[in-house]
Amino acid sequence: MDKGSPKAILLKDYVAPAWWIDTVDLSFDLHEGETIVTARLGIRRNHEVPRGPLVLDGQELELLSVAVGSRPLGPDDYACTPDHLTLNDLPDDGAVVEMVTRIHPESNTALEGLYKSSGNYCTQCEAEGFRKITYFQDRPDVMATYRVRVEANRQAYPVLLSNGNLVDQGDAADGRHWALWEDPWPKPCYLFALVAGKLVHIEDRYRTRSGRDVALRIYVEPGNEDKCGHAMESLIKSMRWDEEAYGLEYDLDIFNIVAVGDFNMGAMENKSLNIFNTKYILARPDTATDTDFLGIETVVAHEYFHNWTGNRVTCRDWFQLSLKEGLTVFRDQQFSADMNSAPVKRIQDVTRLRQVQFAEDAGPTAHPVRPESYIEINNFYTPTVYEKGAEVLRMYHTLLGAAGYRRGIDLYFARHDGQAVTTDDFLAAMRDANPDRAVDWDQFRRWYAQAGTPAVSGEGTYDAPSRTYRLTLRQTLAPTPGQPDKRPMLIPVSMGLVGPDGRDLPLKLAGEDEAVTGTRVLALREAEQDFTFTGVAASPVPSLFRGFSAPVKLSFDYTDADLTFLMAHDSDPFNRWEAGQTLAARLLLGLVADRAAGHDMIVPASFVDAIGQTLSRAGEDPAFTALALTLPSENYLGQLMGVIDVDGIHAARELVRGTIGRSHRASLLATYHGNAGQGAFSVSPEAIGRRAVKNAALAYLMAAGDGEGRALALAQYRTATGMTDVIAALALIADSDMPERADALSAFAAKWRQEPLVMDKWFMIQATSARPETLAEVRALLSHPGFNIRNPNKVYALIGAFTGNAVAFHAAGGAGYEFLADRVIELNRLNPQVASRMAKAFARWRNYDAERQAAAKVALERVAHTPDLSRDVYEIVSRSLEG
Repeated sequence: MDKGSPKAILLKDYVAPAWWIDTVDLSFDLHEGETIVTARLGIRRNHEVPRGPLVLDGQELELLSVAVGSRPLGPDDYACTPDHLTLNDLPDDGAVVEMVTRIHPESNTALEGLYKSSGNYCTQCEAEGFRKITYFQDRPDVMATYRVRVEANRQAYPVLLSNGNLVDQGDAADGRHWALWEDPWPKPCYLFALVAGKLVHIEDRYRTRSGRDVALRIYVEPGNEDKCGHAMESLIKSMRWDEEAYGLEYDLDIFNIVAVGDFNMGAMENKSLNIFNTKYILARPDTATDTDFLGIETVVAHEYFHNWTGNRVTCRDWFQLSLKEGLTVFRDQQFSADMNSAPVKRIQDVTRLRQVQFAEDAGPTAHPVRPESYIEINNFYTPTVYEKGAEVLRMYHTLLGAAGYRRGIDLYFARHDGQAVTTDDFLAAMRDANPDRAVDWDQFRRWYAQAGTPAVSGEGTYDAPSRTYRLTLRQTLAPTPGQPDKRPMLIPVSMGLVGPDGRDLPLKLAGEDEAVTGTRVLALREAEQDFTFTGVAASPVPSLFRGFSAPVKLSFDYTDADLTFLMAHDSDPFNRWEAGQTLAARLLLGLVADRAAGHDMIVPASFVDAIGQTLSRAGEDPAFTALALTLPSENYLGQLMGVIDVDGIHAARELVRGTIGRSHRASLLATYHGNAGQGAFSVSPEAIGRRAVKNAALAYLMAAGDGEGRALALAQYRTATGMTDVIAALALIADSDMPERADALSAFAAKWRQEPLVMDKWFMIQATSARPETLAEVRALLSHPGFNIRNPNKVYALIGAFTGNAVAFHAAGGAGYEFLADRVIELNRLNPQVASRMAKAFARWRNYDAERQAAAKVALERVAHTPDLSRDVYEIVSRSLEG
């Protein structure tokens, strides 16, 4: 694999460009089969670095002409390679460089740069797609103002959009028309956007706090207008929340969103012209689930919040990606918590972090929040950069408090508006805005530099005569690729002590004068550290990492009785849920060990009783109860094992689910019926919670295997009007041996064949079934008329969902691995970004038994030796094999 291996790009090699580009004037002449792009770049020399040529990036471009000022250049005046255009001897006082290139959007299956899909033109420039449009310094620290003229056939492309404000438009010859857009705010080229197509829109308006009247438009393909209302409501909520929570206003007269069906990402925050995957815009109660509605609200907010955290202040280089993504994820998490149930949102975020980011940290593709190197930057749009990056921001908030965090972020914007900066610049703003806070910022910086998930262990000792409680905590950070030795992290431990009566005890550390009642934050700085609390009236149970105050794995000497006690009494909702999850994981892994040793698996009555107590509180907080009733996933349980026992985990989990279903049948039926028939559809937290707990109860009734549960699932599937309940029931039916299974799946596909996003749910349901026939069904679905391997959503729904199916993908014999290798090789030719994302499913192959390891290695090596392997796939596969 070393022959011709792509070269890594290193953070330490960063050098500012020799030339700046201040203004960009673009003209797009769109024709069927080709697009002519004329670019005029206003450049000036950067006198802070040694003089050098102007080196412009370019890929898949046909250069037609180039000029400097009014002087056309001949072939001897520049050097042009497949990847670069180099201009020498430019005047020190600046110049205008004009280039004309030809591109072919129609054949662009990678969906980077300018491409044509479903009859419409669309762009995706982050991270390095702009170089497929014209020659440019395709790096985020080059910020310019843009003026863009788009011309196309009026009948075929009546809508012509780009960044900024529309300043002029008119007719051209031969039935064509044009539009001129101007963006006054300097931006890097990755934020450039263009859309041309036959689209319709809905419109609303928003008046900012300072009185600016902003036109809000969401563009979709004709026929989808009635699915945009929730997205528009989410946008208006986001604008209002950002003003109230952060003091940030929108800065242009128009904000456009365009939803397209072929898109590699979820959405893109291009300045004033956000381009979205239809998955995160289109929703009606009969076509979208509650998860879809919540996802739309979150993603719309995320992309809008980027207007400041990413656009007005952007990244100096791609190693700083979490500076915008981690920060903006934290902001969208805060927003969603305020709009819905904060405890439920926190549990959902941590669940995702553990399932995907902790797994990444434990595998060969582990990397720091601020990586030191990359081969293909598209591979670093990862859970580590996004979700763990958001946890780093949350730790700022925890250590500094809400007011201190706000002071820091206000200073950050005041210092750096209009600049491309680094994570160190952000940390400096937080530090300088809070000089009275005793935070070791150099140690905190390790969260950006060290990969891996810290493991925190400990125990507590109560001394009755002295009324003291000593808490001992230890931290370790395991070696990760390229980082064999780690140093202790600064870990904020939000905690409380819960007394025998279930109430929080006053907290006073030795040497302090006053006690704090409730929750306080300890700073764990050392490899091992003692914290002694005085005046403790009775032996407590510690509640550690309340609200999940740091992204760590905790191992504490809790007894089962301690965990049951915290489930019932902890004042922190997250830790009530966490106690139940810890108890469930302990039980499940114990059953797996019993099975491996040849012993019978017996579910303890105490755990079944604890679930019954949770079920009895369903009416108090249905959404929380639904989460508390959900057992740890098979993939997460696998992370807790040295060698993953795929079949043992599945058998243990199914046994526990069935036992709960049979033991609490009456309560589950009461919960189901008590939360059915909610009247008019609503996406309020209360209504979502009731549907969630109802469907959690239905899942346990189905697991019990009795006829009544199956009858309820079938009736719900046939009569429910909301997609949440339809999909919940159909998923249970599809994962069963019910005779009605085939007819139910066929009827669903026949009804929804014209709705691509609904069909994605149908593909996913079948790909995630634990039935032995799942792989065969997935193979057959590749030929289904509704599946298209060129469409990322279809790939994620079918192939991606299958790779997350622990029991089917990792089935003995390696057929799942062979299937995935075939798909990665096929996708490598079409869309390397999507191919590399699929290849990541192989990352933890060394954590399985010898037979599965051997099969996975064969599949990986076959991918590795594929001719013309893309940089995207090469990086993932090579790191997985080197692991």
